[in-house]
Amino acid sequence: MTGVEKVYIKVNGADLWYVTEGKGRPVILLHGMGGTNQIYNVLINDLSKEFTVYAIDSRRHGRSSGADEYSYEIMMEDIASFIIELKLEKPILFGFSDGGIVGLLLASRYPRLLSKLIVSGANTSPSGIKNEWRFLLKVIYFFKRDPKIKLCLEAPVNIGEKLEEITVPVLVLAGSNDFVKEEDTKYIARSLRNSILNILAGESHSSYVVNNPKLYNIIKPFIEAE
Repeated sequence: MTGVEKVYIKVNGADLWYVTEGKGRPVILLHGMGGTNQIYNVLINDLSKEFTVYAIDSRRHGRSSGADEYSYEIMMEDIASFIIELKLEKPILFGFSDGGIVGLLLASRYPRLLSKLIVSGANTSPSGIKNEWRFLLKVIYFFKRDPKIKLCLEAPVNIGEKLEEITVPVLVLAGSNDFVKEEDTKYIARSLRNSILNILAGESHSSYVVNNPKLYNIIKPFIEAE
C-alpha cells in the first residue's frame, strides 16, 4: 500500500482537490451536497489495501475551487475529465447522494468510462425527496440562498430517461429511513439493465456511509465480483 497523496487537478474549468491512496484497480469516491472527501476516511483506509482510491472534493465543496458554473451535468463532466486526464482504466465509482446522481449521469453519458457503479441515496428528481425534507430544504434556502441547496430543489430533471442507457453493473443502496422516497430508489434499480438493490434496514440517508466501517462490507462483494 502506498502513502496518501493530497493534490489538486485542473479539469473542466475547476481546480479539484482529491486524496489518493493505495495500489490496484482504481475506485473513485464522490460525496454528497455540503460534504467533502473526509466522509470517506474509514472507507479509504479499507479500500486502499486492495485498490487505488481517489476521493474527490466536488466543485464548490471542501478545498475545490468555487467555479462559476454549477449543475449536476457540469459536475459529471468534471469527473469524466478527471478520469481521462489521469488515464484511469475502467474505474469503479461510488457516489453518495448528489455524488450518486453525478455517477448515474456519467454512466449514461460515457458508457465506456466505468466498469461498475455504486449509488447510495440518489434520487431521480426533486420529487424523489420526501415532502418533509423538501420543505426543510426550502426553508433553509430561503434564509441562506445557498446554490447547492437550490440545485437539490430544482434538479435533476428527467434523469429517469437516462437510466436505461446505463450498461455497467450498478449497486443501488439506500437506508430504510432515507430521506429519498423508497419508490424512487426502487425505480432507479428497476430502470437499469444490470442492477442490485439493497435497502438497508434501520439506516438513514448517511448513517452507513459517513466514516462507518459497515460500508466496506456492504460494497465489497459487489466490487470484487467478476
